[in-house]
Amino acid sequence: MHPEEQVWQDIDPNDMWVLDKLILSRKLGYSCGPTGTPVPYPGHYIVRPCVNPCGLGLGAQILFIDDSTDDLPPGHFWCEIFKGRHLSVDYHKGLQVLCVEGFKPEDTLTRWDRWVRVTDYVTRPKLLLPIMKKYEWVNCEFIGGNLIEVHLRQNVDFPEGRQEYIPVWDGMNEMPPKGYEYIEDPELHGRIGAWVK
Repeated sequence: MHPEEQVWQDIDPNDMWVLDKLILSRKLGYSCGPTGTPVPYPGHYIVRPCVNPCGLGLGAQILFIDDSTDDLPPGHFWCEIFKGRHLSVDYHKGLQVLCVEGFKPEDTLTRWDRWVRVTDYVTRPKLLLPIMKKYEWVNCEFIGGNLIEVHLRQNVDFPEGRQEYIPVWDGMNEMPPKGYEYIEDPELHGRIGAWVK
């Protein structure tokens, strides 16, 4: 069973808000709202599904919105856009045990170039302290220091000792560069595997 499927079977229903990116964003004070609510001013916003167990940025897009959001897909929400480094942090029993940085082109929300283990320490969000006491693993995604997503599982792409993960997309040559090995690791958005070291 995929770790995300296990989370949805085991989670206390009272904690399900943490997996809803709209509720999380609202609790964090971001400028955001569901489909059907107007934006505060014209501009570019990120539009994503409120809940997406598949992850991977599926369904996300950057849109210019003047005012009304009635035409956005049901179950989605709009939010202010954050810039900066994208860090994925694992907390085990409330303590940070992993931090990796993701790199991707500006023109995509789903096709990452690579993920690299880094030594950054990211302070635990106060909002999540009760969750971290209750669940063994909490994975947090940050952009420019802003928490954007929470998973109640660890980062499965970085087992002990792995330093780098480079996605291999459908149509790419699977032959790894020197110093890397190829692993099969298919996902819904066209990834067939990865070069790892």
